[in-house]
Amino acid sequence: MRFVIQRVKEASVRVDGETIGQIEKGYLVLIGVSDGDTEAVADKLVKKMIGLRIFEDENGKTNLSLSDVKGSLLLVSQFTLYANCRKGNRPSFIEAGAPDKAEALYEYIISECRKSVPEVQTGRFGAVMEVSLVNDGPFTILLDSEKL
Repeated sequence: MRFVIQRVKEASVRVDGETIGQIEKGYLVLIGVSDGDTEAVADKLVKKMIGLRIFEDENGKTNLSLSDVKGSLLLVSQFTLYANCRKGNRPSFIEAGAPDKAEALYEYIISECRKSVPEVQTGRFGAVMEVSLVNDGPFTILLDSEKL
């Protein structure tokens, strides 16, 4: 499982011209699921993500968490995080999770985040989405379950 976490001043996602998710200060999280992922793997990544201290305190040090700044989450599924570009110029996505399993884990992640983060917005699984953001920093972190 992979989370690309972007600290944002604002972010939104649109489907068919309609804004379906929008946040102010917080994280835009792109979520990729592989076939080997489980709810236990999701739990580890969610716990790590929510606990990250990547917001600046009064001294300019990245020392504050999402809850410390009353931040929000915008969670967007993105199977292309498992693109394999080793051969040729056309990426292969065979390492991405099967859609049914990936969607179930994406929904699980959303429900787990909602237990501890008051404002959780989402994209739409499997949809063509337009994602906009103002990256704060820029500050972007990759969490990969294979490296935790």
